[in-house]
Amino acid sequence: MKKWTVMLLSLLTIVSLAACGSNNPASTSAGTGTSAGSSDQTSTQETSKLQVSVTFDAMKEFVEAVGQDKVEISTIIPDGTEPHDFEPKAQDLVGLSTAKVFVYNGLGMEAWVDKAVNAANNAELVTVEASKGADAIENTDPGEIEEHGQYDPHLWISLKGAELEAKNIKDGLIQADPANKDFYQTNCDDFVAQLESLYNEYNKKFQSVDKKSFVTGHAAFGYLCRDFGLKQNSVEDVFAEGEPTAQQLSELVEYCRANNVAIIFAEEMASPDVSQTLAKEVGAEVETIYTIESAEDGMTYLERMQSNLAKIYESLTK
Repeated sequence: MKKWTVMLLSLLTIVSLAACGSNNPASTSAGTGTSAGSSDQTSTQETSKLQVSVTFDAMKEFVEAVGQDKVEISTIIPDGTEPHDFEPKAQDLVGLSTAKVFVYNGLGMEAWVDKAVNAANNAELVTVEASKGADAIENTDPGEIEEHGQYDPHLWISLKGAELEAKNIKDGLIQADPANKDFYQTNCDDFVAQLESLYNEYNKKFQSVDKKSFVTGHAAFGYLCRDFGLKQNSVEDVFAEGEPTAQQLSELVEYCRANNVAIIFAEEMASPDVSQTLAKEVGAEVETIYTIESAEDGMTYLERMQSNLAKIYESLTK
C-alpha cells in the first residue's frame, strides 16, 4: 500500500509538471515562419489521433491492426522485459493520465492494472480487458495459483484468442471514438479474416500428422495447442520461472528420446540455455519460437504466428 501511495504521489507530480510545461509560453512557440507552422500542423495531426496506452507488444499489434492510422500507441512494458515480472514505476504509467484508451491482456498477466488505473485518475479513460469473455485455461499448480492467479494468461498466442482480443479492442476504440466506428469495424473484420485463413491452413496440416506433442522453453502455448489439438511439454512453467529440477530434466530427456523429438523450441526470455542443454543431450536442434511479448525481428503478429506454426508443424513431421 505504501508503495502505491508513493507511486500515486509521484504520478500526480509528473502530470502537474507536464501541465505547467505545456502552459509555458517559452515552450509553445519555438521559431517563426514556415517551420513553426509546419510544426504546429504536425502537432495537430498527432494530437488528433486517438491516444492508446497498452501493456505489451501483442496488445500493441492488435490495436495497430484495428486502429491503423487513427491511433497513436504507447507501450508501458519495454521490449526485452519479461511481462510476468514487470512492476511499473510512476514514470511508466504517466501516459495513462492523458490516454483515451488503455488496453491490457488480463487473466492475471498484469496484476498491477487496477491500482494503476486508479492512480491515473483519468475519468475519460476507456479500459479494455482484451481477454474478456475467454474460455480461460486454469492453472493446476498450487504455487502458480498462489503467486500469479488462477488462469494461464497467454491467450494472445492463439489465433482464436487473437480474434477475441481484437474484437474487444475494436469495441473499446469505438466507445472512445464513435465517429470512426465503421473504420474500426472494417479493420477488425479484415484482421479476423486473416487470422481465420491462417487457422484453416494449419488446422488441416496438424490434423494430418500423427505426432501431436512438441517441447518448448516455457509453457506459453496452451491456447495454441487447444486450437489445434496439440500438446506442449515445457522446460519451464507457465510463468517462465525457475529451471527444472534434475528429476524433471531427466524426465524430459526420456520423453524426447521416447518420442523421437528432433526440435526443442526456445524463447529469448525463457532459459534458452536449458533448452540448449536438453537439445544437446537428446541430439535435437534448437529453434526460436515467438511469445510476442516484445517486438521481435521486425515481424508483425501474423508473421510471427505464421513462423511459429510452420516450425511446430515441421517438428511434428520429423
